[in-house]
Amino acid sequence: MVSGQSNPARGRRVRQGVNVETRPVSGPPLEIPSAIAVQNLSEMMRASGIEVIKQLMRRGVMANINQVIDYETASIIASDFGFSPQQEDIRDGGVKDAESLDGEQEEHMAPRAPIVTILGHVDHGKTSLLDVIRDTSVTASEKGGITQHIGAYQVGVDGQPVTFLDTPGHEAFTAMRARGAQVTDIAVLVVAADDGVMPQTREAIDHAKAAEVPIIVALNKMDVPGANPDRVKQQLSEVGLIAEEWGGDTIVVPLSAKTQEGVQDLLENIALVAEVAELKSNPEGKARGVVVEAKLDTARGPIATVLVQSGTLRSGDRFFAGDIRGKVRALFDHQGQKVIEAGPAMPVEVLGFDSVPKTGDILVAVETGRKGTSAAERRERQAASRYEGHGDAEGLLAQVRVGYSKELNLILKTDVEGSGEALRSALEDMSSDEVAVRVIRTSSGIVTETDVLLASASEAVILAFNTRDEAGARRLADIEGVEIRHYDIIYDMLDYVTASVSGMLEPVYRETVEARAVVKEVFDVKGGKVAGIGVGEGRLNRNALIRVIRNGDPLHEGRIKSLRHFKDNVREIASGSEGGLGLDGFDNFEAGDELVAFRKDLVTGPSN
Repeated sequence: MVSGQSNPARGRRVRQGVNVETRPVSGPPLEIPSAIAVQNLSEMMRASGIEVIKQLMRRGVMANINQVIDYETASIIASDFGFSPQQEDIRDGGVKDAESLDGEQEEHMAPRAPIVTILGHVDHGKTSLLDVIRDTSVTASEKGGITQHIGAYQVGVDGQPVTFLDTPGHEAFTAMRARGAQVTDIAVLVVAADDGVMPQTREAIDHAKAAEVPIIVALNKMDVPGANPDRVKQQLSEVGLIAEEWGGDTIVVPLSAKTQEGVQDLLENIALVAEVAELKSNPEGKARGVVVEAKLDTARGPIATVLVQSGTLRSGDRFFAGDIRGKVRALFDHQGQKVIEAGPAMPVEVLGFDSVPKTGDILVAVETGRKGTSAAERRERQAASRYEGHGDAEGLLAQVRVGYSKELNLILKTDVEGSGEALRSALEDMSSDEVAVRVIRTSSGIVTETDVLLASASEAVILAFNTRDEAGARRLADIEGVEIRHYDIIYDMLDYVTASVSGMLEPVYRETVEARAVVKEVFDVKGGKVAGIGVGEGRLNRNALIRVIRNGDPLHEGRIKSLRHFKDNVREIASGSEGGLGLDGFDNFEAGDELVAFRKDLVTGPSN
């Protein structure tokens, strides 16, 4: 059976069952690499992300917009959208049979270093712990003592290389922390023993669980007065992480980054979990990796930190990352030293991008010839047109009307926390049985680029109450097609959401019965048959809808074509009278059929 998603950080496929029945397709060809992010696939097909995610769900694959799926799964989805998928050969720019390529990869598999992500709440000591592990000092150089970017470092642990990702802990960088968890093999959750499980701790746990990676808890600050490890373990158990000594399967290591006590135990446990996982990757051939950080340097141009996942990236290699092309001009390791090549699980800073790539883009190296360059060009052309309008209200409503969604996702930004909680409650109370109003984030302060990124990924509208936009947020919103709506009166905001929900509801009609009649005889006339009827109750109006019922089962519902009393055309027939009736689209009357005359009044719906 063809199978589902792959985790690009693991170097091996993680498969789940996929319904592979597909209709024959003879549509336009679509070249797909061996692994591709859902967002990139949607861009190549010029379809909305939500359409692709919905189709993946129908096929039994649960994946978000940033997750990476393998070629087999992507090809099935592409076929569903009317394309003829072909696999792109990442070595020479051509198309190669998927099974033979997989076999070649298995033949060259070799052990690789584990990729470990450091997650946790702000100021719980994540970077300080990493300082001890790699015996450097980064914290002192960070603004405010808080990590402001994703750092990737490779260090030796008992003679074996281990790659560590240090992700920001402040809530403003939730999206970046999520990307860190998605490219890791092991998540180390740092929790302060004197502080316990905090909101960002829970977010970090959610990200690690979503990435389906084992979690090791580093119980930091054991040297601090007030440290209470049992209380923290109790809090961890409440979020599904039960310590081994409490009968669970979560490794919890008490330690102190300040005194270094317990750090060696943590490293030994990381090595043990990595050994059990038997991590392997193919170091041969052209490289494939993921962009974990990208920026525009005023002196050196576009730069990205790339975590190589398979193959070997070398100076001079041509590559594409998403829809960005480039040629490796230089590679630097985490210490800033120039290197010639980088193999699996090695993070490197890459110079040579044509423009700044997006965090999470998959980088694939191609041959440095005309053939390889043309493959990148085809890839760039296929991804050139991005889906627009997915983050605005009209785009959401359009999707709803064709059956794609029954949720109105909102991001709420307010001037103060108190307003946020009150508004969130009021907004979510507007949910109905048909439409769910989901406030996926509530926070105070200005609208940031991170808010826009989250809105783009979750198909949400940003509601800003008594607050403004960050300088770059508006520009990014224009690029991503995200709608930001500003309000200073609460009722205006609630009226907007009410109108949006009404527009998303399926039309609801109230039915009122006006008359009942019975078919006494059937007459053949020119062009069909008419029913001779007797009206038993009410007044049968010419404009009424008629439902034909036989033996208790409804047969037809439609409008009246003709209504007669004896030979005269009439507008209505009163109770106790007889007449003749013809219907649009139906003449299969039988004596004894019940006729119910009714009208429909719109109660709720787009036009109400």
